[in-house]
Amino acid sequence: MNAALKLLLVFISLSEIILPPYQEVLKTTTAEVGFFSSAPVEDIQATSREGISLIKPETGEITFRVYIRSLKFPKALMQEHFNENFMESDRYPTASFSGKINPTVNFKTQGEVSVILSGILDIHGVKQKREIPAVFQINNDRIILKSSFNVACEDHKIKIPKLLWRNIAEVVKVDVNANYKR
Repeated sequence: MNAALKLLLVFISLSEIILPPYQEVLKTTTAEVGFFSSAPVEDIQATSREGISLIKPETGEITFRVYIRSLKFPKALMQEHFNENFMESDRYPTASFSGKINPTVNFKTQGEVSVILSGILDIHGVKQKREIPAVFQINNDRIILKSSFNVACEDHKIKIPKLLWRNIAEVVKVDVNANYKR
């Protein structure tokens, strides 16, 4: 065997050890994230269609991020108060989740699968361990994640002034609708 062939075989062997095997990744940059706050004086809701998420099907890892300022409100003043007074969006620009999908999902199998997303929810700079219920709808190459869960403002040190306690709920409902592409 000549030296060039030996070198090529060594390189191929090393590349298999050093380089990770190809892993499929599901992604979206247009996930819809909304929240709803029901309070005695008024209901408040906002929606973003700019959520970013990645899933590694092989490992069941999932990450999700939404820029706080991408949430749109029906009234500009609500949006201003939300970003400046409650969420401090300049200081804490994103909300994120990072964790695992339980049980593991076979994204090649058609149908609907209920799962729990176990991981860390980071809102307002405060990280909380969470178990978030979700459903995957798998139809050929179309993979949709839907989830609805509650977030307590005090869990993430989001302060609601006493003056506004009748305007803003202490617990808000968060809805996620993400359409992934391979």
